[in-house]
Amino acid sequence: MDALQTGGHAVAHVTGELHHHHSHAGSSHHAGGHHLLAVEHLSVAFDGYDPTAPYFSGARCRSEVLHDLTLSVHEGELLAVVGASGSGKTVLADALLGQYETNAEVTGSIWFDGIAQDAASLARLRGHGVSLVPQGVDNLDPLMRVGEQVRGVPRGSSRAERRADAARRLVRQRELFASYGLGEQVERLYPYQLSGGMARRVLLMCALMEEPCLIIADEPTPGLDLDLAAHALDDLRAFADAGGGVLLITHDIELALRVADRVAVFRDGTVVEETGVESFSAPELLRHPFSRALWHALPGHDFATFGTVGDDAEVTR
Repeated sequence: MDALQTGGHAVAHVTGELHHHHSHAGSSHHAGGHHLLAVEHLSVAFDGYDPTAPYFSGARCRSEVLHDLTLSVHEGELLAVVGASGSGKTVLADALLGQYETNAEVTGSIWFDGIAQDAASLARLRGHGVSLVPQGVDNLDPLMRVGEQVRGVPRGSSRAERRADAARRLVRQRELFASYGLGEQVERLYPYQLSGGMARRVLLMCALMEEPCLIIADEPTPGLDLDLAAHALDDLRAFADAGGGVLLITHDIELALRVADRVAVFRDGTVVEETGVESFSAPELLRHPFSRALWHALPGHDFATFGTVGDDAEVTR
């Protein structure tokens, strides 16, 4: 991927200030002179066969899922990528983690902590600076006790180093369990013995175990009632408040607005607007018609509809 310099000064921005294709929240700042995560002109396409053609006679075709996508996350910030289910947001998460399918074509630039990345270096960052909170609790191993899953595999080049790391991980795991209200007896439970809310927290603790700088949370709330969903997002908010960065991928704009500093509006495989959450206080503060349509569709607003499909669409009643 081509690299694009993302320099700057470690200063706060005024709310709404435009910079690198997006506007800032009042708390946005560039620690170290750069974004924690910067994505520039990212496109992801897949080479395959025409799904509409008769069986065994389909011609090869190229399907683009992400197109010219640009976004960024600052330290101490929660950025919510908001878009419809099935619109390609999970492909974005996979790209940021270096999880590319063999038939994928990826172009653009990804920078982490000021350093340009490629697929191999992004893969090395998984669990070593960047952690994923996956979409489903079925990502937990059903045959492994949850304490072991949170602790992970001890690291070290010798048996003594691995033994010391295992002891450190046990202490860290129990600290996490205590902070999320889970007793030591939960360590020995299997995933099927957990409630939905407990399983979601185990997924989050697995991400926090390696003390990442950035968490990518891919639809972390489906299947949870409102209270549990709000609690899960409060946990991500607390991580950002402690200085980490969070990229929250979600279709639930109401919950996103509750915890986010900024919102990246995702449509048709790209980000059409990236702006501070304060811009959603009134539709005239939003630049893109689709963003304004989302505002009108929120409960408590006028439930206007999106008139046409193109970028020049108008909100109608």
